[in-house]
Parts: sequence; structure tokens; C-alpha cells
Amino acid sequence: MTFDPSTIFSVFFYAFAGLLVISALRVITARNPVHAALFLVLAFFCASGLWMLLKAEFLSLALILVYVGAVMVLFLFVVMMLDLDLEHLRRDFKKYLPVAFLMGAVIVLELSIVLIRSFIGTSSPVQPMLEESTMSNTKALGMLIFVDYVYAFEVAGIILLVAIIAAVALTLRNRKDAKPQNVAEQINVKAADRMRIVKMNTDMAAKQDARGEKK
Repeated sequence: MTFDPSTIFSVFFYAFAGLLVISALRVITARNPVHAALFLVLAFFCASGLWMLLKAEFLSLALILVYVGAVMVLFLFVVMMLDLDLEHLRRDFKKYLPVAFLMGAVIVLELSIVLIRSFIGTSSPVQPMLEESTMSNTKALGMLIFVDYVYAFEVAGIILLVAIIAAVALTLRNRKDAKPQNVAEQINVKAADRMRIVKMNTDMAAKQDARGEKK
């Protein structure tokens, strides 16, 4: 009994795609943030399987090693260590619901424009690849990122850096049971604020020395 390779490809493709859609929906519908993070890990695995089927081996392995192996482990660690107040988040959910719907509509509109311009009215790729290309998948990806789209790649890196700084600034809290270090106050400190010189008469100093010797 023989199997058609295209049939096997279709079975695996639809299986990974179905699991990816289900896990993505569970990421935003799960009540427990730890469960949501675990479903996101499953979504990354399914996306990696799809990329492997599409012969994008470098992207598939990078998704597993970078996102699943490093980023999601960090996400789970942060979620479990923060001990989030879920009741407070659910109580304020309705207040931000109109803004969430507006942002979701904008994102759907942008993605629709990209998909329409990419798949409707085009019969050939924008940059056709050479049929007899000796370039490997990784080298071709590197040429696109660091040669053709190097400025867009740098802009994306700057945006991610700003996002990291903003996240650190938003989560930075002043705790009452901790003594934070203020570098500006330490640099601007004066000797008169830290030390006081007291002048004493010699007779008083001698009496205090005598009392100390008697004790």
C-alpha cells in the first residue's frame, strides 16, 4: 500500500493548522495565565511544524530554540512569580472593552489590507527566486534581512528596545519594605549634611574621660 506524498503533506498541514488555530484561541480565552502561556507554547510548536513542511527549516528551528526554549520559559517564570490579582483584572475588564474592540478592529483592518494586496490581483511573486539557485535557505534569509531590508530590520530592533524599556519602567515599583538606591542624591551629597563637628571645652572633655575610667 503506497501513500501519495501530497496527501501526507495535506494531512500534516491541516493537523498543524487546526491545532494552531485552537491553541491561539485558547491563549486569549483561558482564565489562568499559566494555561494561556502553555497554549502559546503549543501554538509555537504548531507554527514550527508548518514552517518545516514549507521547507523553512531555519525559521522552524529558530522558533523552537528562541521562543519556546527561552522566551516562553521566561514568560512562565514571570507569570508564576508575579502572582497576578485575577479578580482585579476581571473587574476592570468591562471598562477597557470599547478600547479593546477599537484596537482589534484596526488590527483586523490592517491585516485585511495586507492580505488583499498580497493575494488578490497578483499572479507571480514580487521578487521571483531563481530556479537553479545554489544559495541555502539560511543564506537567502540573511541576504534579505541584512541586505535588502536592513533598515526595516534595524527599525524593528529599536521598537523592541523601546518596548523593553517601557515594560521595565511600567513594572518598576517603590516598595515600602525596601530601601532603593538614589544615585543622584549620593553624588550631590555634602559633608555638612552627613557630619557635624561639635566643639567642647577641655574641662568637660577631661571630666568625661575621668568618668569613663571610673566605670
